Amino acid sequence: MSLLGLPLLPTAIVGSYPQPDWLIDREGLKSRLPPRVRAKELWRIPEALLADAQEAATLMAISDQKLAGIDIIGDGEMRRESYSNRLATALAGIDIDTPGQAMDRTGAMNPVPRVAGPIRRTGPIEAQDSAFLKARAGAPVKITIPGPFTMTQQAQNDYYPDARSLAMDYADAVNAEARDLFAAGVDIVQLDEPYLQAKADEARSFAIDAINRAVKGVGGLTALHICFGYAYVHKGAAKPGGYAFLEELEASDVDIISIEAAQPNLDPSILRELPTKHIMYGVIDLNDPGVETAETVAARIRKALPFIDAERLIIAPDCGMKYQSREVAFGKLKAMADGAAIVRRELTGR
Repeated sequence: MSLLGLPLLPTAIVGSYPQPDWLIDREGLKSRLPPRVRAKELWRIPEALLADAQEAATLMAISDQKLAGIDIIGDGEMRRESYSNRLATALAGIDIDTPGQAMDRTGAMNPVPRVAGPIRRTGPIEAQDSAFLKARAGAPVKITIPGPFTMTQQAQNDYYPDARSLAMDYADAVNAEARDLFAAGVDIVQLDEPYLQAKADEARSFAIDAINRAVKGVGGLTALHICFGYAYVHKGAAKPGGYAFLEELEASDVDIISIEAAQPNLDPSILRELPTKHIMYGVIDLNDPGVETAETVAARIRKALPFIDAERLIIAPDCGMKYQSREVAFGKLKAMADGAAIVRRELTGR
């Protein structure tokens, strides 16, 4: 048995799953950069009915994951317009009426939260949603929240003397939210930190301190996702074959590191640089519109095994799946679970 009492090579989604067309304007979502501020105009459901609709979509995401054979269940981020904006705009200190501007990792300017005062979390943000997920999943569950370094990069700082000071207050807010998520029954809380790769030089100066502050004493297993960005958003751009910031995470207090490996054809020998961490290893290429075969997935898993003990390996897509069609996303998850089962039988005989 491995993590959380699950079989060897357990499977998980990274975060998002496709939201239904009846819930959100998917074409509108695809036509813009991922929103950093609120984008309520994307929802197709009247506000009075929206919470119930998001709940129904969450049940769909849970059902699809279970049917595909996924071991660690997420909520699919059905209640969010992007991975980061729900929590980032719910904090005190943010002027939600007057957004700022910051450069996206694509190089384009994007409206972002404007920090006008001290960042504080005034109450739970996703704890109720997490309790809903735990009660219905019947399996270990994982919830994602944006990490302090990435939120710092996705904000216009009009209050703090420097980015490090802002990141530390973001870390305190993340820490408080994570504690409530674990109290609600969550098994793994994942910090999404894609900007560690995008802003690697700045990350080396204070990101590990902020991440460690965010996870200190939270009371459960923590994960951190680092990637090269959504395949759909960066379509046509070749992804680098290696991370600018990855081995530095060995010094973090996070338990699990989530990386994408399939699309960039990552050299798995980098896993030797993270000897104490569980690795959530991306084996599903979200730039490929086709559904992988189980054997393709199995081959990608086998490539990693010379460099990491199988007991420390979790199998996942490269990144969130929100820009996929539901049909393709489900097919890819099913192939992922089946591919993991092939390698599991090879290693254990069952």
